[in-house]
Formats: sequence, C-alpha cells, structure tokens
Amino acid sequence: MALPIIVKWGGQEYSVTTLSEDDTVLDLKQFLKTLTGVLPERQKLLGLKVKGKPAENDVKLGALKLKPNTKIMMMGTREESLEDVLGPPPDNDDVVNDFDIEDEVVEVENREENLLKISRRVKEYKVEILNPPREGKKLLVLDVDYTLFDHRSCAETGVELMRPYLHEFLTSAYEDYDIVIWSATNMKWIEAKMKELGVSTNANYKITFMLDSAAMITVHTPRRGLIDVKPLGVIWGKFSEFYSKKNTIMFDDIGRNFLMNPQNGLKACPGLCGNSLHCIVVVCLCTPSCRAQAENLLDLPHSLLLL
Repeated sequence: MALPIIVKWGGQEYSVTTLSEDDTVLDLKQFLKTLTGVLPERQKLLGLKVKGKPAENDVKLGALKLKPNTKIMMMGTREESLEDVLGPPPDNDDVVNDFDIEDEVVEVENREENLLKISRRVKEYKVEILNPPREGKKLLVLDVDYTLFDHRSCAETGVELMRPYLHEFLTSAYEDYDIVIWSATNMKWIEAKMKELGVSTNANYKITFMLDSAAMITVHTPRRGLIDVKPLGVIWGKFSEFYSKKNTIMFDDIGRNFLMNPQNGLKACPGLCGNSLHCIVVVCLCTPSCRAQAENLLDLPHSLLLL
C-alpha cells in the first residue's frame, strides 16, 4: 500500500509518493537523497519514532503508523555545502551589515502604518500561554534557527545541533527572565525543534509562550524595500502588565528582525562562525550581580560577549 509523505527541508517541501508501508526508513532516506542531494548518513528525520525512540534505518514505514501525507522535517547538509561551511570564511569586502539601520529606524519605527499593523497583531494574533508570566520578571525573547541551534548542521541529535551550554544559559536566565521563543517559521516546526532540543520539556526552566511568523509584520524601508520584522510591540501590547521596552531583550541572528525596536535587540553570531560552533551569546543580563541592579535594560551596555 502506497504511503505518501511530505518532507520539509531547506525551506521547501518534497512529496514522496513512490514508497509503501513495506519500505524502510533507509529506503526513504535513499529516495530523499535523489531529491535533495543529502546523503542518508547525514539525514536527521524528525518525527519518525518507534516507542518514543528515533526509528532505525531497518524499521518499516508501516510500523511508524504514519497517516497519508504526514509532514516530517529533515535536517542535513549536502557534501558540497559542508565544504563551504567548514572551510575558512571568504574574503569579502562587500558584506552588508544588516543592522546598519540607524537612518531607517527613524523612518520605520514610528511610522503610522507600521504601528497600525502591530495593533492588528495585538488584537488578532492568538498566543497559547504555556506557562503564566511571572510577576516582576523581565523578558528574554529568543530566535531559533542559527540562534539556538545550527539549522544546516549534519548532526544526528538535538544535543549536537544546539549551541553548547544552551540549557545552562536558559536555566540561569530563567531566574530573572520569562523566556519566549519567536521564530520566522510555522508553529508546527517550532514545536518540533523545541522538543528535539529538549527546551520545551526541561525541568530547570519554563517557556512562557512561543510566537511564529504570523506574529511578524512587513515594513517598507528605503534601502531594503519590503522586509519582515519581529515587533516586540506585539508582546508589549498583549502583556502590558508584565512586559515593556524597559524590561525586554531579544536575541536574533538577523539584525533587521528588531528594526522596530533596535534598542531591545542584540544580534547573535549565527550557529557556525568560521570552523566552530560558538556558545550562546551572553550579555550583562546573564551576570547575577549586574542583572540584579538593572531595573531598566535600556541602561545596560549594548554589546555582546561571545564565549
């Protein structure tokens, strides 16, 4: 019996319609190689589990109890892409600083149509609260891809994908900060990634809620044209009794995502810098003696420390 499956990888969806319940996970990986160029041994298929454990290559697809057109996510990198990633960074004098936006901030941040878009998001976007906001806590907003884990890695497990000391970082931050995840993807994939990394189930800290691409807005800038951004005003509007410009900070590997609130954003080095995976960015807020004294995060030094 044919078992159609949809696999998402690299921002695209691939339909697999030629396999049956008698084919194995390895057969699926071999087929995906023909579609994506990613070798089977470099593929990580999220969502294929047997009795709570990742399915081995010899497991038949029928044993996975998949419904027709089930969507799963694949992680992995082509060999030729790995050569580019693992090699030394190229000399390039034309690199664009995507946070070189001082002139655009004045133009965009307070533009009436952008503020109206935020107001609509506050009114219409539905937030599923996972854990109630805590009185007196500040807010830490975190991106996912290239901030919490290496999106293009050929790693096989969530532990290898995530930044070193991620759980230690979040555990420490949770003492004084509510934690929110905001990714420019679909909520289904955000939930899958957080589960794979062990973030959504960690006993030492809690995620308050998660936001997806539907919470973002599109703004027009003179130099960049139309771009999507993550306006923290959406959170401040929905949870004004807890969070504001004075107690919120956002980490993201794309600086333009906080174009609407640049003073609250810190740009994280992407997952792979040069030849090594850097630790999660840490700022003054993560030092207990410093964060205890800072009532207004806008008073903190606007700089990064990469471990």
